[in-house]
Amino acid sequence: MAAIKGTFGGLDIVWRSNGPELQKLRKLVVREIMSNNGLDACYEFRRREIRQMVKNIHGKIGSPINLSEQIFLTMLSVTMSMLWGGSLNGEVAKLGLEIKDRLEEFMKLMGEPNLSDIFPMLRPFNLQGIESKAKKHVSWFYGFLESVIKQRMKLGEGPKMADSKDFLQQLLELNQRGDAKTSLSMMEIKAVLLDMVIGGTDTTFATIEWAMTELLRHPNKLRKVIEELDAIIGDQNVVEESNISRLPYLTAVVKETLRIHPPAPLLVPHMPNETTVIAGYTIPKNSWIFFNVWAIQRDAEFWEDPLRFEPERFLKDTEKRNYTGNSFHFFPFGSRRRICVGIPLVEKITMQILATLLHCFDWELPDGRQPNVKEKLQFVLTKAEPLVVVPVARLSNSIQYQ
Repeated sequence: MAAIKGTFGGLDIVWRSNGPELQKLRKLVVREIMSNNGLDACYEFRRREIRQMVKNIHGKIGSPINLSEQIFLTMLSVTMSMLWGGSLNGEVAKLGLEIKDRLEEFMKLMGEPNLSDIFPMLRPFNLQGIESKAKKHVSWFYGFLESVIKQRMKLGEGPKMADSKDFLQQLLELNQRGDAKTSLSMMEIKAVLLDMVIGGTDTTFATIEWAMTELLRHPNKLRKVIEELDAIIGDQNVVEESNISRLPYLTAVVKETLRIHPPAPLLVPHMPNETTVIAGYTIPKNSWIFFNVWAIQRDAEFWEDPLRFEPERFLKDTEKRNYTGNSFHFFPFGSRRRICVGIPLVEKITMQILATLLHCFDWELPDGRQPNVKEKLQFVLTKAEPLVVVPVARLSNSIQYQ
């Protein structure tokens, strides 16, 4: 695929081949970055950007806004803030737009059919130019990330906010350990950062966009979410991460959204290290194996009325229907050794942004239109048309919007 070529041999987590180096990288990221302590260390960065989103939307009360674009820019800002303390305010807003454009083009390339994937003997010729285009974009990202890293190393520790520590600072500390088993090279740091920019922005944005769309299409489900938020948060408080575990219905909404609209409908391809026989089928060594999780999670043999948006189905058997990948009827983030390492972070951000949007605002559709649910498939499954809505303030305390 274009993506694995674009990442210069796959130094990152997503495209790296199975082996000791991948296991080391995954363990380090899970233990050091995605642990409770690691995520808590950068919570204030996430919170700051989400509150800025509320302020931005409040300034457009009563007017139609492109909520899809707002969610994307918020996710990008949240991701940048967590990674290296940056944001999309002020002068760096233009940079954010360039990152957005390059991300969209890169995701398009990742999902574009490539003849050399079907006929490997054609790979050296790069007939469609996909590899060179992908390398161009990734070179730009690596150059940008290298400049961020160099600036950080000159300045020392990054921006301080209470007891917060951004991901870059944590990764640089891993680089400076000098222990081959627990350290990362600079190239690995750039590759992991790029993984986080792509995975933390596009996939999470798509999930929030689809959740808002489905709730607007199903007012009865939306009312249940609002009732839950009013009961737990009230109208004098803001949504905090500590509230998330007390919002079971909203959690069910997110899971149902991921079931019907998985952000990566074919997941990341798997490749057997040796020829394998499964259920009588011979899978040759080095084959690309895709899992159509989009179809699996809509299988009528397992899911009753599978095309119906019904969050209540996830209020039953919650242990069996989680994100661990142990249920082969629901695994939007993959399973086993290749399961997404960023699930704890994705879950926190998705829930907090979605809860904040629904807690602070009522949403109206301009001209009484219904939201379009036509899909656009590149590598990430997004809406073909952006979600345009009119925000209406629903909290009496104006401080909630500052």
